[in-house]
Amino acid sequence: MAFLKKLKDRLFKSSSKIDEGLEAIVEEGGEVDPGGAPEPDTSPEAPPEAPQPSDPVPAPEPLPAPAPDLPEPRPAPQEAPMPSDPAAPPAAPAPDLPQAPQAPEEIPEAPSEMPDDLPQERPAETPAPAPTPVEIPQEERARPGILGRLMGRREAAPVLRRVLDDEMIEQLEELLIAADMGVDTALRVAANMAEGRIGRKLSVDEIKTLLADEVTRIMEPVARPLPLYPKTPQVVLVVGVNGSGKTTTIGKLASQFRAAGKSVVIAAGDTFRAAAVEQLQVWGERAGVPVLTAPEGSDPASLAFDAMTKAEADGADLLLIDTAGRLQNRADLMEELAKIVRVIRKKDPDAPHNTLLVLDASTGQNALSQVETFRKLADVSGLVMTKLDGTAKGGVLVALADKFGLPIHAIGVGEQIDDLAPFDPRDFANALTGATNG
Repeated sequence: MAFLKKLKDRLFKSSSKIDEGLEAIVEEGGEVDPGGAPEPDTSPEAPPEAPQPSDPVPAPEPLPAPAPDLPEPRPAPQEAPMPSDPAAPPAAPAPDLPQAPQAPEEIPEAPSEMPDDLPQERPAETPAPAPTPVEIPQEERARPGILGRLMGRREAAPVLRRVLDDEMIEQLEELLIAADMGVDTALRVAANMAEGRIGRKLSVDEIKTLLADEVTRIMEPVARPLPLYPKTPQVVLVVGVNGSGKTTTIGKLASQFRAAGKSVVIAAGDTFRAAAVEQLQVWGERAGVPVLTAPEGSDPASLAFDAMTKAEADGADLLLIDTAGRLQNRADLMEELAKIVRVIRKKDPDAPHNTLLVLDASTGQNALSQVETFRKLADVSGLVMTKLDGTAKGGVLVALADKFGLPIHAIGVGEQIDDLAPFDPRDFANALTGATNG
């Protein structure tokens, strides 16, 4: 999760460029669509649930007396003569009390159930106070549905939408080409986004979601970790042009494999650049990994052969071989790389087991020609893309996946040890497009 947040925070140039472009496209021919707000809750029970302030809440009727045959109002109990002995038979009334036999008919309940200290007035006969009407704010009155009122939900603001037509598709293609997806990939992505949606009104967020889904679909087949084989040592040859980040990538890979419990050996095959050797030695000390070096200007193929012998003797799991940076248009340097591969295969016909091409994302479409050339000479098996934090050309990774289908093992967005992580297509697509879907 930390790397995902870092990716989203640092891949801002590509996502901001696409953000700005999509907003401009939608604003150009779009219109405010009130339908962008959530649909109101039209459930039938919604209107009578809560009375509006304009209609005062009527006071409830007084509660009826519990006994339906009780006269109302009932005479005060002290005015009715009570018999001195409730158990005495009523057949022999006293001569001076002619009305005594009628007294029991006025009391529906047995005298034993009637408390002597009965209050003057039954509480049930007192009307209950009317509940105070709840004051509902003005903005609450328009909320549709009981759920909207209970949850405090407010209607969403109108959304700007534009009808997807041929002109809008062309503008999307131009935007994707500017984001370095390449012409062929941009045309294919835009066509897939538009399929079945011509004539529909789309907002910026909806377009982002469609674009992120399409990028994810392209990238998922190539998102594979660096394979590990049971045979040791597993030789990993790292190639790339000058300044692409090979040395730093090797150091990070060595540190991560070492942390995973693998024994690793590094061969500093860039014998023409002293700074590269020193940088690898720093990473080796940090990760606890030995670094094999040779005198400056030595034959890198010879160093690679010696490093394989050393790794076999030490029982190492992985041998990472650095190589000098070389431009793909320098035939002499590319031939030197081919020589390293030939010498390694004298030691192990299956080596190198992995050939990683490290690409600088800032090179844009030039990365396509690099892949073509290095594949011919070094049989590239996978890619690592670096420096995605400093460019607006992150879309080139989509073009590479679409054109070559080579596995993308890792991407880098910084100089720290945790700035290199396995490639996740959904995280990358969301960061590239600025989408928020998961």
